[in-house]
Amino acid sequence: MAGPGGGPPRLEPFGLVLWRDGSWTHEGQPILNQRLREKFDRSVVYLADENAYVVQIGRFRGLIEVEETGFFVRSVDLETGSIALSDGSVEALDVMSLAPSSLDGALLCRIKSSLVPGGLPARFVHSAQADLLAGVDDSNRRLSLRLGTRTTDLPEALSGPRPD
Repeated sequence: MAGPGGGPPRLEPFGLVLWRDGSWTHEGQPILNQRLREKFDRSVVYLADENAYVVQIGRFRGLIEVEETGFFVRSVDLETGSIALSDGSVEALDVMSLAPSSLDGALLCRIKSSLVPGGLPARFVHSAQADLLAGVDDSNRRLSLRLGTRTTDLPEALSGPRPD
């Protein structure tokens, strides 16, 4: 059924939830099929005009509920400073956007700043967070992150000033 003006149909929730741990449920039931979960991960899209996350597969798109973030950082390349995201895209890590989650302290960063001013949050999966932390240098007054040949101080929200 087409929406007004022959456009896509109006978005409505259909019971799909993306949880902060990266798991999916549909109408309260966990989605156990790994291939389906991976397909959903790759199919998450943020619609800036509607301020909504959807799963878009072919011509189908359905509104999803997101507990914390619609995207996850799956891996970090400390040499290039790039991050691989759950939707299959790769972009440069904005070190200054790193912040702890208010839910449990896991690392978040901002991504896709071309879609929304200030970007969208992405949550680091455990392995990506461990890889990122391997690049942290604590030998100076503030914690810093080494990416390739450059070193950048971490935001104060993560490191704060260190005692002398």
